[in-house]
Amino acid sequence: MRFPRTATWLAAVIPAALILSTPIAAIPQSPPPAAAPVDARIWIGRAAEIEEYLKTAPMLKLEDLSVGVTKPKKAHLPPGGPVAYLAWKMLPPGIYNGFWESYESEIAAYELDKMLELNMVPPTVEKKHRGESGAAVMWVSPTKSFTDLGGSAAVKPPADKLNAWNRQVVRAKMFDNLIANIDPNQGNWLVDPSWNLVLIDHTRSFTTRREMVHEMTRIDAALWDRMKTLTEAQLKPVLSKLMGGGELRAILQRRDRMQQLIDALVKAKGADAVFIK
Repeated sequence: MRFPRTATWLAAVIPAALILSTPIAAIPQSPPPAAAPVDARIWIGRAAEIEEYLKTAPMLKLEDLSVGVTKPKKAHLPPGGPVAYLAWKMLPPGIYNGFWESYESEIAAYELDKMLELNMVPPTVEKKHRGESGAAVMWVSPTKSFTDLGGSAAVKPPADKLNAWNRQVVRAKMFDNLIANIDPNQGNWLVDPSWNLVLIDHTRSFTTRREMVHEMTRIDAALWDRMKTLTEAQLKPVLSKLMGGGELRAILQRRDRMQQLIDALVKAKGADAVFIK
């Protein structure tokens, strides 16, 4: 038996009522692809542009923040720029509540972050406002602090982000040890929707302290390689205007202390158990 071609053939083998009664909506549809989580580190690849904007953009409105013992302010910037807000820290070098603090340490932390290719400290520049100098720190959003998330024990990335997250925590601890950041509290470690770790508030860093802030059990090999290459000749052109010679040399002295501790770890556990590669 021969059937007619195309539509006539289709009608001969499938009842017309069945064709007409099958709603188009019943055909399974693929769900739209989910949007990628936001990476709040928008300065990567645009650092120079954002630095210049932070330096030159007028602060249209300043509002007090409920966090921070140094009373930073949130500054609104003109719409249409690369960032909408900055954190304004007008803290001349001195003793505050028993601690040495300086807005210049905020800038030094960012400059050293750049030298080490860490990408955890947001762009920070010196800025003048109404005749007074301070640190202008890019406002990183969207983020939540460890405090917002319920404390460090509650900060649990999804399984596919866990290894990368743990490595970031190792790198953050190494950086704190290098700069002597004695105030790495849970309000100063921020997390974005992509599980990137962002570090803020370094006003108490870069003293002559030699002790380590964090115990180190693992070491990021790539970051440590970069730390090992630091020299006074390399640091001085960038950091000497932000701190004294003793504070600058203390960075290298802490690095040398880190070397001693890492050597002891490797001797006790073996390099494979210590270094993350």
